[in-house]
Amino acid sequence: MGTLVGHVAPGAGFLVIGLWQLFSHTRLFLLRPGSYSAPVWFPVRGVRHLELILIIVGATASILMELVIGPAKHQPFDDDGTIPSDHLHNFEHASISLALLVFAAVAIHLDRARAPLRDAVSQLVAAAAFAQQLLIFHLHSADHMGVEGQFHWLLQTVIAVTLATTLLGIPCPRSFVVSLVRSASLVFQGVWFIVMGVMLWTPALIPKGCFLNLEEGHDVVRCRTDDALDRAKSLVNLQFSWYLTGTVVFVVVFYLQMARLFPEEPQYLPLVKGGSDSRFSIGDDDHDEEDDVEAAKRGFGHVVSGTKPVEIER
Repeated sequence: MGTLVGHVAPGAGFLVIGLWQLFSHTRLFLLRPGSYSAPVWFPVRGVRHLELILIIVGATASILMELVIGPAKHQPFDDDGTIPSDHLHNFEHASISLALLVFAAVAIHLDRARAPLRDAVSQLVAAAAFAQQLLIFHLHSADHMGVEGQFHWLLQTVIAVTLATTLLGIPCPRSFVVSLVRSASLVFQGVWFIVMGVMLWTPALIPKGCFLNLEEGHDVVRCRTDDALDRAKSLVNLQFSWYLTGTVVFVVVFYLQMARLFPEEPQYLPLVKGGSDSRFSIGDDDHDEEDDVEAAKRGFGHVVSGTKPVEIER
């Protein structure tokens, strides 16, 4: 990061994954609201782990950009093997990417191993990745006082929402609201990263009274007076408000359009043999609720649990 491309590229990644999650969660809920249970990731026909593979590829590319391609020497260390101060932010950004890479790799391995509680474990690993992202941006070695710092402070609020909803998804896997807010927060993370890159490293868009100054190998926005700095920060706050409002409107309109395209599927009540008297009944008092959800995910219809058996005479 620290450049236009360094913010726009990861922003595009968050935006794509966020939109995919938003589409998939909304579609799953609209088709089967009664049996909805939020997965951590969504398989793709033909390439089951495509979503996770894209995360691994993006995270790997980010690490290489920060530690190998970006530095002038194509390696981030000093001659004595220590980390120079002007490359600390490279290691911070690479650490965030590493945490996301670990999440995706763990999720793939748990799925292939068919491990019990794999969704909950994957959710915990994802929460750990977002916690690291929040912590690193909060303790960022970059300037917290300038215009860039204001962008980072506001970014932390979005990451906090992503972290909170990821944790809430563990005890509340059937809450569509939790999944919707988490997906929307990922979309907004992507939008805000892109806005940061464009607004901080496009000279024509630098606020009045401020300028780009080369410091420790990368450009930083500096302001000539305190009044200019206060004005620039206020403009950042306004942009955050406007883009947040735009994201909320987009999510609502998107949900309404999805509701038109994907009406609820009919609920099928399978006939279950009732006993030795050759009669059949609908429903089963001993039916496990988790089996209902798994059956619905596999497309075998929705079983209504908790209903009294209705006997049908031959």
